[in-house]
Amino acid sequence: MVPRPPKKFVPTPFEYHQEIEITIHALTNLGSGVGRIDNWVVFVPFALPGETVKARVFRNDKNCSHADLVEVLVPSPDRVEAKCPLFGTCGGCQYQHLEYEKQLAWKTRQVGELMQHMAAITYPVNDCLSSEQIWNYRSKITPHFEKGRDGDLGPIGFLAFGRRSQLIDVPQCPIAMDAINEALPEIREDLRKRANTFKRGATVLIRATADKIETNPKATAVEQVGDLKFQFLAGDFFQNNPFILPSFTGYVAKQAAVGGVKYLVDAYCGSGLFALTLAKHFEKVAGVEVSETSCEWARRNAESNGIANAKFLTASAEAIFAQIDFPATEAAVVIDPPRKGCTPEFLSQLIGFGPARVVYVSCDPATQVRDLKQLTEGGYRLEDVQPFDLFPHTRHLECVMTLVKAGE
Repeated sequence: MVPRPPKKFVPTPFEYHQEIEITIHALTNLGSGVGRIDNWVVFVPFALPGETVKARVFRNDKNCSHADLVEVLVPSPDRVEAKCPLFGTCGGCQYQHLEYEKQLAWKTRQVGELMQHMAAITYPVNDCLSSEQIWNYRSKITPHFEKGRDGDLGPIGFLAFGRRSQLIDVPQCPIAMDAINEALPEIREDLRKRANTFKRGATVLIRATADKIETNPKATAVEQVGDLKFQFLAGDFFQNNPFILPSFTGYVAKQAAVGGVKYLVDAYCGSGLFALTLAKHFEKVAGVEVSETSCEWARRNAESNGIANAKFLTASAEAIFAQIDFPATEAAVVIDPPRKGCTPEFLSQLIGFGPARVVYVSCDPATQVRDLKQLTEGGYRLEDVQPFDLFPHTRHLECVMTLVKAGE
């Protein structure tokens, strides 16, 4: 018996829960398979290019439909057995069923497609790079839990795939570092013992740091990147795949220093990751942050690592470059904004400052490409596009785009 459709369900071109047979030809940057029936696009999560699948439609939009995977009728030769028994139920990973080299190939392709579709820019994208460690690489996870009416805690884990509130119990996670998985049973048991201390649900921080596991967001965490040691608050942002950070920051350094640029501005410096790992390539470095707390951590990290040519400035978002006295023609700017990308106001300030080179690091290529359009309109041209797979087996990636001032 077919369940009753949701109130807002549109019954064309498919009925609610109608099962269709469809051949998948691509993957979206959200990790779903893409197929067509009579030029009508259907998205099917966990279906792979080259596969013929049976799918069950649950929503029709104005120009596409969405369906759940029911059965793989003709599997792709790139399909592999997922390592995690919760894959497909837990919403954390999207690609465990896809052979790893093909994950990299699709991430490379998706960056190029975003550039074409969103900014009408066609530019060669370098092959997506990864670290050798593709399992047990995450140094931080943040499981959630809810407190039931009976006073006990429900599942301790992550959102179920495709759900906004339903949690899946995750006792182990194959993309989390071994130390985290070793600590998880005791942490989960302690949370359940303390159930009466929680008014409702909560999120627990679990970060691997300096040979221990830290669950206090206000504690000091330590991360080693090459020869440098970084300290920061355990609850604050820091890249969560330490295995790839030396090659990742090394690549950013190489791109920023091309052409003998003498000065570096790190415009979203945080606790100083890029400013300090790149400092040896420049005469002077200035890290800029709107957060005084982050700037203070960056200053401490510079001092503890013996780096004397880097200074850190707290700036307002409205005048981010006001205190920078480097000659723009000899300066490079590295930007690593949050997932939402840069504001138009920030990009206008950057264009107004006019550095010789801009190295844009992003965890969301879609917002990066949106910002790329404003930068190219402001007199910059692309010189290099390099994706990095900091998050194997998920849809997420980091992308480094290098731009130079036109005429340079």
